[in-house]
Amino acid sequence: MHLIVPFANVVSEAGRHAATTLELPHLQRLLARATPGPCLGGDEMSLTPPHELAFARHCGWRADEGRIAWAAQRASQDSIDPGGQAWGWLTPVHLHLGTEQVSMADPETLSLDEPTARELFESVRTLFESEGFVLRFGAPLRWYLSHPSLAELPTASLDRVIGRHIDAWLPDAPAARLVRRLQSEVQMLWYGHAVNERREAAGLLTVNSLWLSGCGLAAEVPMPAQAPQVDDSLRTPALAEDWAAWCEAWRTLDAGPLAALAEPPPEATLTLAGERRAASFALGAAPWWQRWRAPSAAAVLESL
Repeated sequence: MHLIVPFANVVSEAGRHAATTLELPHLQRLLARATPGPCLGGDEMSLTPPHELAFARHCGWRADEGRIAWAAQRASQDSIDPGGQAWGWLTPVHLHLGTEQVSMADPETLSLDEPTARELFESVRTLFESEGFVLRFGAPLRWYLSHPSLAELPTASLDRVIGRHIDAWLPDAPAARLVRRLQSEVQMLWYGHAVNERREAAGLLTVNSLWLSGCGLAAEVPMPAQAPQVDDSLRTPALAEDWAAWCEAWRTLDAGPLAALAEPPPEATLTLAGERRAASFALGAAPWWQRWRAPSAAAVLESL
C-alpha cells in the first residue's frame, strides 16, 4: 500500500504558520517506525506538483516537467479509447479578472452539471475540429482533446494554477500557440452565451475559458497492478486558503487514515507532499536505534 497526501504543507506564510499549531500524534508514531526515502520536487513554480510526480514515479510513468499524460490515462476510464494518439485534458474554468491579474477559481466550485457542460461542449466542438483536433466529452469537468501537437507539450497542472495569477502558467511552446488562439476564441464565444446568462441570473460563476493540462501519449501511462491511494482531504481548504478548515482536515486525517496505518504492520509507504517537495517514508519495523532519532512531524511538514 502507498498512501499519498497532497497539500500536506503549503507555500503560504499563513498556511505554514497554521501547520506549526498542529498536533498529529499518529503521524508522529508512523515517523518513529519509518525509513525515509528520496525527496521529489523542489520548486513551487514547477509545472508538476510533487504529489502528481510521486504518483507517476510509483506507477513507472514518464514524468518530465509538465509532461504526465493524465488525459490519456483517464480517458480510458471515461470509456474513451486513447489508441496511439496524443491527448490533452480540457477543463472548463472561470477566470477572474482582477485589477492587476487574472486568476482561476477552483473548477469544483462551478457546480457544473452534465446537461450544461454538454451544451458548452457542443458550442466549441466545431471550433476545435475545424483546426484538426478531436474533441471528446468525458464528464462535466473532463473534456479530452487529441492532436499530434500534444504529444510533447508541457502544461501546468490545475493544482498549480487555481487561485493564482495564470500568466506564469500559460504554455509558451510553439505547439501551444494554436491552442492559446482557440482558447481566446472560446472566451469570446462564451461571453454572453445563454449558459452564462442563466448562470449569472442564478448567482453562479460563469464558465468563461478552458484550461489545457495532462498532455501526452497513452503508452506513457500504463495502468499499474496497484496504483497509490491518494487522500485529497487537504486539497480544497488549502486551495481556498481556509487554514482553520485545513487544520481540521489534518486532524481528521491523522485520527483516521494515518491512525489505521500506525497500527503494527502491514508494511506500507506514506508520501507527504507539499507545494515544493514530497517526502516518502517506508513504514515497517524500523531498527530500535532509528526510533530515537525519528524526525518530528512538525519538522517533516516544514521541509515540504
